[in-house]
Amino acid sequence: MNNKLRIASAIAAALWLSGCDSSTAAQQPQSAPAVPVNIVELASQAQAITMELPGRSRAYMEAEVRPQVSGIVLARSFVEGGQVTQGQSLYQIDDATFTAQLISAKAELQRAKAALASTSATATRFKELLKTKAISQQDYDQAEAAYLEAKASVAVAKAAINNAEINLAYTKVQAPISGQISKSSVTPGALVTANQGVALAKISQLDPINIDIAQSSTQLLRLKQRIASGQLNQPETTEVSLVLEDGTVYPHKGSMKFAEVTVNETTGSVTLRAEFPNPDGILLPGMFVRTIVTVGTYPEAILVPQKAISRTPRGEAMAMVVTADNKVEARIVKTEEAINNQWLISSGLADGDKIVVEGLQKIRPGAAVAPTVIESSPANDIKAS
Repeated sequence: MNNKLRIASAIAAALWLSGCDSSTAAQQPQSAPAVPVNIVELASQAQAITMELPGRSRAYMEAEVRPQVSGIVLARSFVEGGQVTQGQSLYQIDDATFTAQLISAKAELQRAKAALASTSATATRFKELLKTKAISQQDYDQAEAAYLEAKASVAVAKAAINNAEINLAYTKVQAPISGQISKSSVTPGALVTANQGVALAKISQLDPINIDIAQSSTQLLRLKQRIASGQLNQPETTEVSLVLEDGTVYPHKGSMKFAEVTVNETTGSVTLRAEFPNPDGILLPGMFVRTIVTVGTYPEAILVPQKAISRTPRGEAMAMVVTADNKVEARIVKTEEAINNQWLISSGLADGDKIVVEGLQKIRPGAAVAPTVIESSPANDIKAS
């Protein structure tokens, strides 16, 4: 009987101890396992900032060919649409009238020179006679006046010759600049007049070629503020790239030449002008293009993959940062410019921060994580808005 009591007491004690152990175990919370996530470690870098703006091509130089004398066009000496060089003869106007005018002017010069010789001799002789009182002062004054008049007539005759030579030269209509010439508005046999309203042809120099770019005054003000604040370093020369109407990238780079100092009151934009080489003649005047302008460089840009940034209910940008003890911290950040798959962060993150890029759905602030560092995609040029 005593043995039975001892056995029962032992069993009861064992059950009581096991119950205490299970109760103690239930009271001790089990720690949650660390969540595996992929992170990137941020490092600042110099980053070029670009701006995409609409533009239209313009000829580098343009000149309308107009007649400067009147007459009948005898010949046209160029191929329509071809290349011409400065000084090349384009049209020949009938020069018979102007040749005759030149001959007449030269004859008038000879007559004026003869009159000058006669009056010069008379004035010299009268000067000596005046000393001996052989003639009156009035006679000498008249001789001197005749001499001066003859001298002026020679100068007038020389000017007439010069004018006649200029008009004769104008009968050969020459190219004022080198470039590609348009179709001709007249044919041989047509009558043209000096400084007529309709141009005979138009010459356009297309290599290099200008691109007129429209930038809103708001964008310009914002850009100036960022440069003044030190956010952007302005380059010494602004590089410009082109995207053509069909979406292809123009193979040659251009450079910015100048910006207008006034804002267009109708469009609220400022015109910028860039210059591009055009050796193959791909760009034609009036063509619409998209320009990518390098406006400056961020000296210490923080770039973050876009998938690492989420939004709070208030619309604020938020990143999940892994702390030194591998805990998750939610951090509000400010995004500036968007690129292909990255954000430029202006505040909230710094060099060395580790942000979660994969596994965001499985974590919350304060959670323990097991981070794995991955390489972020290479940065591209940022497009400023």
